[in-house]
Amino acid sequence: MVVGEMAEPIELLVVGGGPGGYTAAARAAELGKEVLLVERSDLGGVCLNVGCIPSKVFTTAAHDLARSARLPVQGPQLQSKIDLSGLQAWRKQVVDRLVGGVSATLGRVRVVSGTAFFLDDHRISVESGDHVQHFRFEQAILATGSQPVELAALPVDGIRVFDSTGVLAFDEVPPSLVVVGGGYVGMELGMAFAHFGTRVTVVEATDRLLAGFDPDLVQVVTERAGELGIDIRLGTTAVGVQADNLLVRTDGTDDQVPAHAILVAVGRGPVTDDLQLDRLGLAVTATGHIPVDGQGRTALPHVYAIGDITEGPALAHKAMAEGVVAAEAISGLPSAFDTQVPLIAFTDPEIAAVGLTAEQAEEQGYEVVVGRSSFATSGRAVVLGEADGLVKIVVDAETDVVLGVHMVGPSACDLIAQAAVAVETGCRAEDLVATIHPHPSLVETVHAAAVAARRRAARRRKR
Repeated sequence: MVVGEMAEPIELLVVGGGPGGYTAAARAAELGKEVLLVERSDLGGVCLNVGCIPSKVFTTAAHDLARSARLPVQGPQLQSKIDLSGLQAWRKQVVDRLVGGVSATLGRVRVVSGTAFFLDDHRISVESGDHVQHFRFEQAILATGSQPVELAALPVDGIRVFDSTGVLAFDEVPPSLVVVGGGYVGMELGMAFAHFGTRVTVVEATDRLLAGFDPDLVQVVTERAGELGIDIRLGTTAVGVQADNLLVRTDGTDDQVPAHAILVAVGRGPVTDDLQLDRLGLAVTATGHIPVDGQGRTALPHVYAIGDITEGPALAHKAMAEGVVAAEAISGLPSAFDTQVPLIAFTDPEIAAVGLTAEQAEEQGYEVVVGRSSFATSGRAVVLGEADGLVKIVVDAETDVVLGVHMVGPSACDLIAQAAVAVETGCRAEDLVATIHPHPSLVETVHAAAVAARRRAARRRKR
């Protein structure tokens, strides 16, 4: 850095070109702001390049293989074994196409490649190799995302121990894979590789998989995992690697699990260490997150933070929604973030939820009725060979307002959008019942669950 070098003035700085950052930058530019976006790697961030999108290439291929096996008269059959090198070629085509779309979306946004370091609360340096640029900003949005949490006992070496990025770069199917962590990343990839023919073991330190989802939903995924031959070890911790084995401990008893490859998927942590936030005067929480208000504003009124570096689920759609809010707030619009964030996992079958569980609603003082429906009664699901799963609707018995919707089954991650609208707008179960749903379709299960909730509420009133 050259002392005294002039800093170029800019109106709005966005640090991070992932879903939250590029969405915020595009929206701010649309509202007339002069925007500079700084990205140290690739536009699209982790999600587009090595996370959300590449993993869906894998899970989609896995689900198609499974569906082909369940429908023996489907016509030309998909090959029984996956060509992983071919799948990687398709992944690259998908990512390249979508990255191009991001570039087009940014339009008038100026993009600078490099690593950002704050000098004070209005100045930043951007370093790319030996090249250093300085900027003075009026306002800023921080959107630097997250990275995999590392385990001291299992350092990622790219040889036997991998994070999710490494696993998604495999060009051969490993004979065995041990997944350390039973959250959505671990279960999505573990189940995908099980479909590809890998012998999979899931090691989870707690007493349940997919924390945060309704246990009834998780049970359906757990049963499918068992059908795939996945060995699930709950209450088990990974303690190290020895030769071709992962060393694990359960209730004080040590064991060895054969592992050609080990995926460490124990969560993600915010990327805030490198920014030198102390020079900004911003403090982070014990977990490294930046405290913000309902518009993404930090303790500094002119600095905003969005996405994985703030509290809440580390999900791209949360970051994108927060990016729009921050851009609009900076532009003087009365925008605020809605906390109804759909939770999704592209497991087999898919699992999704929005709003309160029955237990959470009761804890908050609601008198609750729960309507349930099964995908086994859906003609569309039966035709698809994906009749496993259910929908649960949590309703306030007094007002008929939908408080939460939870589902596991085919296309749950798409179907949850209707549920999110229902919860967001304070929709009543009666409104869902009165809405004509197409037949035959998967979304009829949502309608059926609403009908069941109304019937349960009617029976309760007659008592």
